[in-house]
Amino acid sequence: MDYTIIKYPRTPHIEGSRLQPGDEDMSRRSFSEIAGRHIVIEEKIDGANTAVSFNAQGELLLQRMAEILDKLLGGLPRPPKYEYDWSGLEALTPLSGWIRKMAATPQNPLWHGEGDVWTHTKRVCEALAGLADFRATAPAARDALALAALLHDIGKVTTTRQEDGAWVSPRHGPVGAKLARKLLWQDFGLCGTPQAQRLREAVCLLVRYHTRPPHLIDGDGTSALILRLAADGELAPDFTLRALCLLAEADRLGSVADDTPVFLEKIALARELISEEGCLEGPYPFRSAHTRRVLLRGGSVWRDQALFDDTWGEVILMCGLPGTGKDTWIQAHCPGFPVVSLDGLRLEMEVEPTESQGRVVQAARERAKALLRERRPFIWNATSLTGLRAQQIGLFEDYHARVRVVYLETEWAENLRRNANRPDAVPEDVIDRMLARLEPPERFEAQAVEWVCV
Repeated sequence: MDYTIIKYPRTPHIEGSRLQPGDEDMSRRSFSEIAGRHIVIEEKIDGANTAVSFNAQGELLLQRMAEILDKLLGGLPRPPKYEYDWSGLEALTPLSGWIRKMAATPQNPLWHGEGDVWTHTKRVCEALAGLADFRATAPAARDALALAALLHDIGKVTTTRQEDGAWVSPRHGPVGAKLARKLLWQDFGLCGTPQAQRLREAVCLLVRYHTRPPHLIDGDGTSALILRLAADGELAPDFTLRALCLLAEADRLGSVADDTPVFLEKIALARELISEEGCLEGPYPFRSAHTRRVLLRGGSVWRDQALFDDTWGEVILMCGLPGTGKDTWIQAHCPGFPVVSLDGLRLEMEVEPTESQGRVVQAARERAKALLRERRPFIWNATSLTGLRAQQIGLFEDYHARVRVVYLETEWAENLRRNANRPDAVPEDVIDRMLARLEPPERFEAQAVEWVCV
């Protein structure tokens, strides 16, 4: 029998107990306040990935993160029936709250005559499970695709609004990818190992770009966009443009709209175009890394030539949440390299993390420019969590440096433990908000991009 596991809120400390970094804002209760009263003592077991609760009879309940993940994956379509376990998924605590929100989110009846987002989502999932191409997909990639269908419109929960009397959900794909990442990362433990990362990010890429296929045949620059999207398969092998087209097809089949046949034809044409580009099952096999970089950055070059690499050396841009071990990785892999560290500059300039960071970033860029002018390889050490890192990469490449982005992640409990042990620990609620904004670097962003679990 399943029980609802409710997370405890942050709780006060008892007078005399030691505060952990990040708890400075918490109140403390004196012994006189609790004398003669029943109390509940909360204690965190670092790294246990375990939830503790009580049922109505007072029995202790223990639920491991792995069991919750097993229930999620076990609810996805499997041979021979290829059916979703809707009763099990709708009862799964970390997911059920989002399901209620999707069920309460309306859609424009012109495009979605079937009704709310959750009704649409179930229709999309069932349409996907019925496709022969889906059933022929390898098991790991099939799970990623099935899970992406389940979460593909989660972004509509926070983006849906009315414009001129009609319901719209602008940018629900990119927003949904972030929501899906945080849900899978924190509530299902899909983080910190290559296998977990591979599944999570394949799902998030499919969610982010699920609206793209029917529009690939419109406008200029289609070839470059296809190459750019397909390149992400190098980092997340279960993300392919074939899978993306399958999700887009199921999305239209799950919609009650007059234009569904038109969109299905566009998706079929897009699939043919992707196949002609040589990217349906994975990234395009460029002759050289430099050719790939120039083309994916927007250069007009022949993709099958091996361009001369005129870069003088490498600049490494670090990326990852506080506490993932960026400093440790640098010491282990690049001892002696000059480091432009935003954390170091904040201490040097006496700027708090909660203050405006404009002066710190400008000072860091000036130090980077000095190293670039000297053509000295160095490391840019910052969280670099969003696509804004393109500004730094652009600066480095303007000086003809070759850029390698190294993204680090670790298991969530371990991440928080490492952060708490730092002398300049970041409050946990701040890290939580940073995770909500996280966009791991995509393959097109630099000449080399690495995702590393530490």
